[in-house]
Parts: sequence; C-alpha cells; structure tokens
Amino acid sequence: MQVLHVCSEMFPLLKTGGLADVIGALPAAQIAGGVDTRVLLPSFPDIRKGITDAQVVTRRDTFAGPMTLLYGHFNGVGIYLIDAPHLYERPGSPYHDTNLHSYTDNVLRFALLGWVGSELACGLDLFWQPDVVHAHDWHAGLAPAYLAARGRPAKSVFTVHNLAYQGLFYAKHMAEIQLPGEFFNMHGLEFNGQISFLKAGLYYSDHITAVSPTYAREITESQYGYGMEGLLTQRHREGRLSGILNGVDEKIWDPAHDLLLTAAYDRDSVEAKAENKRQLQIAMGLKVNDKVPLFAVVSRLTSQKGLDLVLEALPGLLEQGGQLALLGAGDPVLQEGFLAAAAEHPGQVGVQIGYHEAFSHRIMGGADVILVPSRFEPCGLTQLYGLKYGTLPLVRRTGGLADTVSDCSLENLADGLASGFVFEDSNALSLLRAIRRAFVLWSRPSLWRYVQRQAMSMDFSWQVAAQSYRELYQRLI
Repeated sequence: MQVLHVCSEMFPLLKTGGLADVIGALPAAQIAGGVDTRVLLPSFPDIRKGITDAQVVTRRDTFAGPMTLLYGHFNGVGIYLIDAPHLYERPGSPYHDTNLHSYTDNVLRFALLGWVGSELACGLDLFWQPDVVHAHDWHAGLAPAYLAARGRPAKSVFTVHNLAYQGLFYAKHMAEIQLPGEFFNMHGLEFNGQISFLKAGLYYSDHITAVSPTYAREITESQYGYGMEGLLTQRHREGRLSGILNGVDEKIWDPAHDLLLTAAYDRDSVEAKAENKRQLQIAMGLKVNDKVPLFAVVSRLTSQKGLDLVLEALPGLLEQGGQLALLGAGDPVLQEGFLAAAAEHPGQVGVQIGYHEAFSHRIMGGADVILVPSRFEPCGLTQLYGLKYGTLPLVRRTGGLADTVSDCSLENLADGLASGFVFEDSNALSLLRAIRRAFVLWSRPSLWRYVQRQAMSMDFSWQVAAQSYRELYQRLI
C-alpha cells in the first residue's frame, strides 16, 4: 500500500502549529508499520534547507506558473517538494507576510499543492504512485477535488486539524485553478459565494477524519461546525467521518531521554522531576519552593485557547499559594495582561512572550500542572506532553482534551483512571473549581505521585494512530 500525505508544514523543518508535529511523526510511524508512505510539501526555504539530497523528478508548466518536482529524504521519510520560487520563497510564515497579511496569491500557492498531490496519483512520478492521497487541512483541501476531476485515480482521505481555518477565496479565482466550473456550487466547493478549500476537502474526499473522536462528533454541531455541520452530519451518517487521536513523538517527548531537561526521569523515578522544577523557577524568576504547585501555560495566546479565563482565575490561583509560568505569544491584550500580572506578583508569576521549542520542554519537565482551558480543541498535543511528563493536565472537557484526560474524581481515583483535572463550562468559576481540586490533590503527596504514575503509563504513541489509519486505508481500497 502506497500513501501520500499532502500538507504545508513538517516538524522540525517548519512549524506554525500542531499540524507540523503530526506530519513530523505519523509518516515515520506508518513506514515502521509496513506502509510505503511519502510526504508532499511546498518548497518553503526552511523546508528546502532540510532536504539536502533532493533530486529533480520532473518539470511542468502549470496554472500557477512553472514548477519543478523534487524528491529527497528526511529522517527516513521520502519527501516530494514543489519547487516554485515565485510562489514559496518569501519571508514571513508560509501563509502571510511579516505584517500578518495573507499573501494575495495564496489561492494559487495552495491550489498547486493540491494539484500536484492529484497528479502524483496520475503518474507524475513514473516510479511511484499512491493508492491513497491523504490531505491535511485547508491548504491541501483541493487535492480530493482534483482527484475527483481526474476520475479518482486514488482514494482520498481528508483530515481536519482545525475546522476554524477554511481557506476562503473569491469566486473569480475558479477560472485560475483548473477545476471544472460545475464544481463551484453548494454540492461542491462553494461556500457562501466563495471558494472554500476546506469544503472541497470535506465534500470530495472518500473519507474525513478529525484528530480526535470527540472533535469528530463536535463538528457535526452548529457550535463547532462553522457552517459545515450539515455536510459533516451527512458524512457522519454515511460512515465517512471518524476520529483518530493524534499521538506523541516519543523520540522528541520522553522525560527519560530528553536532553533539554536538567534531570531525566521516568514513572519510577518521578521524584527527580523536582530538580527540573527548581531550575524552571530560577529561569522564570519565581521563588524557589518545592512545596507550592507550579502551574504552567505553553500556548498561543488566543481566546480559542481560553487564556482569558486563566487571567481571570489567576488571583484565585495565587491566593491559594500557587505559581504560574507562561510561555506564549498572540493576542496583544492577553500578552499585556500576563505581563502586568508578572509585574504585580514577582516571584509568583513568570512570563516569557514568544515561543521557544527547547524552553517548552523545560516547562513541561519542571511544572506540576499544565493548563489547557480551551474553548474548543480538535486534539491538543500539550496535554499529551503533560501526561507523558507527569505534569498533570488541567483541561476543559472538549475535543481531544475530553478523550485523553480523566478527572481526579473519587471514582476515577479508586478505579486507577485519574490522570488530571477536567472542568465543564467555559468560564473562570468552573476553571477555579478545577484549580481548587488540584490544590486538594497536591496536599496529599502520595496520591499526587500515584496520579502522576498513572498519567505517565498511558500509551499515546503514534503506532496506535498509524494502525488506525492503516485499517481505514485498507477499508477504502
């Protein structure tokens, strides 16, 4: 079985979010499981630098201009690159310029990504053709549409990592992207009078997956469906929508072998975590004290992530004697709010604006509780890292958070299922109640250690997800 992933980023070559972590780990896990898997990416400068053995496969003149298809390897995975400097060699992120304005030709930049994915299924590389084209998020959403236009030479899977990002473009661009005009209707890629790359993926793919079972159900509801809930409900009824939980790349996230930590530890030596906490407290300007619980946030600072609730609940957390360490960037109002809290509560609140992959490991290894109070969360990787590192997640019951964290209720403690703290309602009062439960458990050190070991023994390896995808591909073929 030959599988092609079509996507826009891949860790550690280029990362703006969790999608990169998935593509950085899933293909390798699939190869280890016996699936012949390759990845197609735009040749963004950071990606191109990391593929040192790239060779020319073919050259084509396309609707988006000339492009060269390259093929090389990264970490044992075969990588196709769409080399089109006029489209991809730019400063800023893959999606917008340094002023955060979306590139005006994104419609062509990412239509070409989908088109090349489809053409590989039609023999663009004479020596390798996928049986399944697996497209990820709106950037690759046109791949299933191009496959449909070409008579479906391969089966297609479309994975929703975040339904909120839809890839919307003016209808006039239909003339530029080489798809049949009849595809632009409500039973196609038209959405409120615009082209939706996301809807193209949802409508034309043979199967849709979401990155957790709960999120797969949630996106069929109006609260989470962003106008796509009708289509998704229909797909769900047809058995063409399912949820497969993301995993953790254990080569990168493993406290027993993490060289970014001061002290390595595992579930049988979790006491060694204390030295990481001490170093984190020093690094964040917090009072060094192993007797108080250290809560942490590692996140984009957005309302989706519920970080405004953390600001609102922060006085209650500090009154109980807790500390907060935050690493993140985003909404300027939230940034200013957390910086003001750090200035007002020196020694109790430490804030670092920005994102540093290495420092996120130090926070995960040193904190006692990781806060993930999201309003919605397709899967969430932060809480999975927390479980792996014995840093108990405190989460809202939504999406992948609901699927991965079990509350420290008396019943769950008795049944050996407890792994963190879960709250229901998206408000500061509900969050504060969960924080209070964390303090109660903290006051019982032996019970805290018991829950830490439970959390660290959970299996969220990519091998589990890889097997689920393999079974899905086999059903489609």
